[in-house]
Amino acid sequence: MGLLDSVLGSVLNEVQGGSAQQPSHAGAGAGLGGIVAMLAANPQLIQALMSLLGNDGQHGGLGGLAGKFQQAGLGDVIGSWIGTGQNRAISGDQLSQVLGQDTLAQLGSQFGIDPSQMAGQLSQVLPGLVDHLTPQGQAPEQGVGSGDDLFGLLRSVQMPR
Repeated sequence: MGLLDSVLGSVLNEVQGGSAQQPSHAGAGAGLGGIVAMLAANPQLIQALMSLLGNDGQHGGLGGLAGKFQQAGLGDVIGSWIGTGQNRAISGDQLSQVLGQDTLAQLGSQFGIDPSQMAGQLSQVLPGLVDHLTPQGQAPEQGVGSGDDLFGLLRSVQMPR
């Protein structure tokens, strides 16, 4: 868990050393400081997020996740996270509808968390994280990359001072 500790330590030092400000299109979901705090308190969420957002994960990366939101009738929700407007909130129940109980059960068992608790935690982190991964209001053409690339993105987050 050395890399995880390093990533979280680096980002937490930035949050503590600077003035943590909300991103320009923040809203529902935690701002960067809140995301970092939640990830620090629940490091298993990082692995779940890698699985959901990384191109090498079984869920098709950010594009695949957006497709699941569309299929569930919640494309406008993830669109708000990617776009430059206010982020719309998502409940754990709605996220369960998007991801499906099988996916949440798999993620939950992988990390020793009840599926509904996993959905609730992800619903708190996902809006802000997708927001920060798409600062120009568009999903990157190539997605966010592999899980390792996503770790790199988390490591490179710089808080305004």
